Amino acid sequence: MKLGMPLPYCGNDFASAVDRLADFEGAGLDRVMVAEAYSVDAVSQMGYVAAKTRRVELAFGVLPMFSRTPTNLAMTAAGIDYVSGGRCVLGIGASGPQVIEGFHGVKYDAPVERAREHVDICRRIWRREPTQYQGKHYTLPLGADGGGSGLGKPLRIIGQPVRERIPMGLAAIGPKNVELAAEIFDEWQPILFHPERAERAFGEAVRAGKSRRESELGDLGISVQCRLLITNDAAGAAAALGAVRDYVALYVGGMGAAGKNYYNTLFARYGYETEAAEIQQLYLGGMKSAAAQAVPEEFARSISLIGSRSEVRDRVDAMKAAGVTCVLADPVASSPAQRLADMAALKSLIA
Repeated sequence: MKLGMPLPYCGNDFASAVDRLADFEGAGLDRVMVAEAYSVDAVSQMGYVAAKTRRVELAFGVLPMFSRTPTNLAMTAAGIDYVSGGRCVLGIGASGPQVIEGFHGVKYDAPVERAREHVDICRRIWRREPTQYQGKHYTLPLGADGGGSGLGKPLRIIGQPVRERIPMGLAAIGPKNVELAAEIFDEWQPILFHPERAERAFGEAVRAGKSRRESELGDLGISVQCRLLITNDAAGAAAALGAVRDYVALYVGGMGAAGKNYYNTLFARYGYETEAAEIQQLYLGGMKSAAAQAVPEEFARSISLIGSRSEVRDRVDAMKAAGVTCVLADPVASSPAQRLADMAALKSLIA
């Protein structure tokens, strides 16, 4: 199991956070993750991180498919790989219609089919094959019959990429997306991952995808983000768990509209059907604190690494048993020194 850490994608402390990465590398950090929502872009930040680090993997978590062409994503990953000496992990995802159509002004459709075509095109470009591709959603070159000028021609990326197989991850929680991740991606990146209930929510989809997985891909990696606080202070742990419940309530209750919230659907698939409905009703009704209180404490504990060292060890063991291969720990201790100490302690637990 690898140890990763997310970096903030907005705010004023990005440079300071990156400056401290050398200490985390020394403590055994294996991966840094930068997300992209509808703030500043993640690629600019990742280039800065690449220049300031020497060993850690540089994972996008994630770049939305709809705001860039597959070719642009391939070039971006090859570029980060180039400046970092082969450390890029290209995480992609669909995001959702609120962001894609609301912020980017691009139609949100067919995320599963588009993800498959992204993989095909990216790997083709990294192998320096000509850009000849006929998909349902992307055609290279774009011909006159598809609305182009007819002047496009197949091209190979200039220069040899550092690697022809840059690892690709898919952020997915819906059954069809999870199945696709298990079939053709190097990694699957779920959110709100409950190790003990993962089989119930994802098991069938993962097995279906793996049944068609080519052996040359190797085993499917699973990368999971969670909050970290190693403490014997009950009040401190309770406050950290409260923040997790706020976070869960935001996603389960407030992301998307009623009847079109993928996180709410996932929560129900885990077996919390009643709680899912209650959280959404409260949150959309403006009662956010009540919605957070409706999140079962058991769930908050299960998706986190919060508590005493032995409690955190138990959660690590549960994640390993569920197949997690990279834990992206977000240390939330009050001081930089304690955050570093918690990450070092976690490294010893997962080693």
